[in-house]
Amino acid sequence: MRFSITRLCGGMALMVSSKDNLDIDLAHASKVFSGEGEITQIDDAMMVMKWNKMEVTIYPQGKVMFHPLTDKETALKYTSELLNKLILKSD
Repeated sequence: MRFSITRLCGGMALMVSSKDNLDIDLAHASKVFSGEGEITQIDDAMMVMKWNKMEVTIYPQGKVMFHPLTDKETALKYTSELLNKLILKSD
């Protein structure tokens, strides 16, 4: 997958966006990640969870925001890890 990265929240957060529109089913995502972190919000627009000592927000378009996180390589690694779990679990 190819991604772009944006710094947010005064540089304390990173948003990694898939260059492809992934159309993620957030209800499915909440089931996949329910054992990995506390899901704190889920609606049609986003799913927010506590994961790996961060707040992680997943959007249906394939965007993933990490707060706090400032390292781009780590953000790319985590995004690939999370999205691969969703893709593999949905097959």
